[in-house]
Amino acid sequence: MANNGVLFLDELPEFSKNVLEVLRQPLEDGIVTISRANASLSYPAKFMLVASMNPCPCGYFGDPLHECTCSQASIDRYLGKISNPLLDRIDIHIEVSPVEYNDLKGDREEESSLIIRERVRKARDIQINRYRNQKIFNNSQIPNKDIKKYCKLTNSSENIMNQAFKKYKFSGRTYNKLLKVSRTIADLDGEEVIQDKHILEAIRYRTLDDKYWG
Repeated sequence: MANNGVLFLDELPEFSKNVLEVLRQPLEDGIVTISRANASLSYPAKFMLVASMNPCPCGYFGDPLHECTCSQASIDRYLGKISNPLLDRIDIHIEVSPVEYNDLKGDREEESSLIIRERVRKARDIQINRYRNQKIFNNSQIPNKDIKKYCKLTNSSENIMNQAFKKYKFSGRTYNKLLKVSRTIADLDGEEVIQDKHILEAIRYRTLDDKYWG
């Protein structure tokens, strides 16, 4: 039902681990296969997965303002519901920190949704134009064989990626995803060439799993 749409899973570790592991195939191939005694059927399943979770059962692990009441064993069991292969298939990992009072009462003017929407629209137009002769519509769909063509790095960006690859022990799949995310960040900036800042931002979106699952 989420084909060509968004599949949102709230409280991700509360789902059965077997159910979560089944997501790996459609996330990779865009197809879900259902096997029964009489038949095996395949359905299109190209969706954007969005998931949320707490860092532990009580929700306060790592919170500087509250004390976590969970044992290390319960935290390990909770986080263990999310396997590394599943994490590896999720492009962006973001930790949302508690909001400070000064941030709530601050007078800093934020971007409006209309401004953000326009920037996203321009990035989408860039991608539609870039892949107009391909059977893909956005950066996440770039085939692995074409990544070097569309996600070229400068020498300095290549060095940054090399250092991050060694430090965080990224897999080959994560490496490809980092390049695609970097390409998207560059598109949002209206940049034709992927810059160091785009690579660094993409890497920051993939260090959370090292903090909690490393």
